[in-house]
Amino acid sequence: MKTTPFTAVHKAQGAKMHEFAGFEMPIEYTGIIDEHLTVCQGVGVFDVSHMGEFWVKGPQALNFIQQITSNDASTLTIGKAQYTCFPNDKGGIVDDLLVYYYEEEKYLLVVNAGNIAKDWEWCNAHNPMGAILENASDQMGQLAIQGPKAQAVLQKLTTVDLASIPYYSFTTGSFAGCDSVIISNTGYTGAGGFELYFYPQDGMKIWDAIFEAGAAEGIKPIGLGARDTLRLEMGYCLYGNDLDDTTSPIEAGLGWITKLVEGKNFPSRAIIEQQKAAGITRKLCAFELTEKGIPRHGYTIVDANGDSIGVVTSGTISPTLKKGIGMGYVQPAFAKVGTEICIQVRNKNLKAVVVKPPFRK
Repeated sequence: MKTTPFTAVHKAQGAKMHEFAGFEMPIEYTGIIDEHLTVCQGVGVFDVSHMGEFWVKGPQALNFIQQITSNDASTLTIGKAQYTCFPNDKGGIVDDLLVYYYEEEKYLLVVNAGNIAKDWEWCNAHNPMGAILENASDQMGQLAIQGPKAQAVLQKLTTVDLASIPYYSFTTGSFAGCDSVIISNTGYTGAGGFELYFYPQDGMKIWDAIFEAGAAEGIKPIGLGARDTLRLEMGYCLYGNDLDDTTSPIEAGLGWITKLVEGKNFPSRAIIEQQKAAGITRKLCAFELTEKGIPRHGYTIVDANGDSIGVVTSGTISPTLKKGIGMGYVQPAFAKVGTEICIQVRNKNLKAVVVKPPFRK
């Protein structure tokens, strides 16, 4: 298994380690519920160095991004980030990702850890214009410092005015005595905070400085288990669960990152245009159980008569709401907010209701 700059410290602090996307990663430390609430109420640190990073450079950089991603990168200004996806040629999604406009003719793509090899191959196969591509995944570490106290903790370690970085914006500066750190006001928790990108050799210096600066605020390391419950409470999609090569951006409720503007000829644009015009046969919805139970990935969703209408793609017990929550694809008629559905859990049809995310307000 691959390691990150922080693998040794995870083990030293007693984290439960497990394979994830080919990496040995911490799943939990003190428990998922405790870690989840730490991020919601205070500040926690996620090692996300397993994520992939590709540089796109040169005169054709923007043209390449416009032809391979769904969102309109031409609207970005330097210092801004954008959520987008790689549509495949059948209307599905190769991956969802972030695009950072780093400097003139230079962009950073941040992709999911489990898709690094697939995405790299996809990018190279769809680069007839000759943009300069560089896979920097092994030359970059990443930490996500999330929670309402994150900004105050991090501000102790940099002269960059963090309050002046808007949501989905970033800057590059000195942090904890380390140069060229990308400081990004992004995250996957809905609790606020920043993501830092840095050279792997600076990793432990930055880690130690953050935990020293946050000691008084009760800062804790957080595992991937709580990362999943946090993102689910916000209704954020997870690739491999809610998104994959067979789900379209329109079905997944990602029409807002799918811009059919002039000059954007990404793969399967015609399919997506047809879906927007003619409608879809399934739609991702969020739901809360009104009976006791835990919805899980793969469980069948049925109507009041017990007829199958869809499948659960993500589910858990919400640490905040103390009830079962989830997302899944259903026939569009059942995706309206307030619709009563049932989730098949151990041969029982447990009642649920379709809600508008986020679950955690």
